[in-house]
Amino acid sequence: MDDIEYGLRTDVADEEINTLHAAAFGHEILAVPWSTRLRGHSLFWVTARRHRNLIGFVNVIGDGGAHAVLLDLCVDPVSQGRGIGQRLVRTAADESARRGCQWLHADYESPLRTFYEDRCGLRPSPAGLLRLSPSC
Repeated sequence: MDDIEYGLRTDVADEEINTLHAAAFGHEILAVPWSTRLRGHSLFWVTARRHRNLIGFVNVIGDGGAHAVLLDLCVDPVSQGRGIGQRLVRTAADESARRGCQWLHADYESPLRTFYEDRCGLRPSPAGLLRLSPSC
């Protein structure tokens, strides 16, 4: 995948992430203010672009200390299965470690276990989740 450029905290438009997120997660395109959220709450984010088109993204938040958390990892369905998601996670892990984090967390559903555990090296751990509203 030599034609893919990975970036750290690069400029990304709300519309780009909204379109990618909808395609990757199979929902309608929403008007999420990603730029505001990223600048206000993220440690950093990683992008993957092919010919300037956003095809992959992951957001990383943290507690200001030992913990970093992967959020909204998504790869365009047309580009899935080519190691892009794996590279996004590896880049996020390396940058988190560089910033002094000791743990990288990710919540994922059972169908994604092979990706996160076998391909990305995460260990399963019990966690709790409480849905606060039907949509975000």
